Amino acid sequence: MHLRILLTAAILVLSAASSPGKGILPSSFSRWSGSVQPELQQPIINNSHKATSALAGVEAVVCSEYGFQSRETGNYSLGSDTLQVSLYEMKDPSGAYGLYSFLRTPDMNRASITEHSSLSNERALVLVGNLIVDVRGRNLTRRQADIKSLVASVAIRARQGPLPDLPQHMPTAHIVEYSDRYVLGPQTLNQLFPIPLGDSLGFANGAEAELARYRISGHDVTLLLAEFPTPQLAAKTLAELQSKFNVNGSNPEAGSQILYAKQSFVLLAFVAGAPRQQEADTLLGQVRYDTTATRAEPPFEISQPGIITMVIGTLIGTGILCLFTLVASLAFGGFRLLIKRVLPGRIFDRDSGLQVIQLGLITKPIKSDDFYDRSGPPVKDTPVDKNLPDRIALRLFR
Repeated sequence: MHLRILLTAAILVLSAASSPGKGILPSSFSRWSGSVQPELQQPIINNSHKATSALAGVEAVVCSEYGFQSRETGNYSLGSDTLQVSLYEMKDPSGAYGLYSFLRTPDMNRASITEHSSLSNERALVLVGNLIVDVRGRNLTRRQADIKSLVASVAIRARQGPLPDLPQHMPTAHIVEYSDRYVLGPQTLNQLFPIPLGDSLGFANGAEAELARYRISGHDVTLLLAEFPTPQLAAKTLAELQSKFNVNGSNPEAGSQILYAKQSFVLLAFVAGAPRQQEADTLLGQVRYDTTATRAEPPFEISQPGIITMVIGTLIGTGILCLFTLVASLAFGGFRLLIKRVLPGRIFDRDSGLQVIQLGLITKPIKSDDFYDRSGPPVKDTPVDKNLPDRIALRLFR
């Protein structure tokens, strides 16, 4: 019984520790102290700061399109001053960047807290990896040091990764500052773009979009860039949009305002709100998609093995050579013995020729037949001077 209770408690502790978003906000930072509330699975986000039930469902859908994981809130105090902090954990940094751009309001200026951070007197919005820190309070422009301390304590739990490069293709001339938004779903696009394209843009096929407002010749126009995995998919999407909407004046029966469009490789550029083609071309002409062909090859690296590896390799190589020598010797000796048994005196140890020179170092007697060929005519016996070696030696050393 006690063991079962302990196991249940351990499972609860592990599940609480592994649940996303919990425990990211600190209990205190700098001189501020407070309390952290449990995460909310369906946060209410709206730029008017009014949590109404009519907007709650729509905003939850927008968060899900950006890859929402969880939200954590905390209330901090320093004397009579208070801060309300909301932390949003997203699936990846790209989704966090999109939600950051969606939450940013026109009254917020660019801040130096991180590379992507905005600040007003009553609100601070900071992007760090896959996390978004939303701080609300008073006189926040004077609290940047404290906000940096809070972000530093949160950054150690953030997952870093690449951010979208689509904003880099947006023209900078005539842009309304801080109006750019990164979009990953149809519900978000319908809220931001004047013409409700809905699912026609193909987010389910890997499309991503970026839009911003521009002021050209006294008119407010909206530029939408959509990037697709392949040029073929971009061309197919453009053809489908031409059949549903009045794209470049090709379908006046669509009943909607004219939508000027252009394809640049994997990009589709749309301009809505332009009174004439001339104003639309001012933006469309600035859209470029530069491609560079690269070949990813692994770099060649010269690595020297360690001394232990070299010694072990030398020993193994020497052992292989010794083993080969032993096997070759046994094979040659066995083959010779086999031939001598099967064909005695025909290949080895023949009397008709010199075979093996014997030095007489063992007790085996030396046979003269092993040194001379007896197959020719007999040789007459000649007298042998036994003292010849002595006489030669005396002459040499005289």
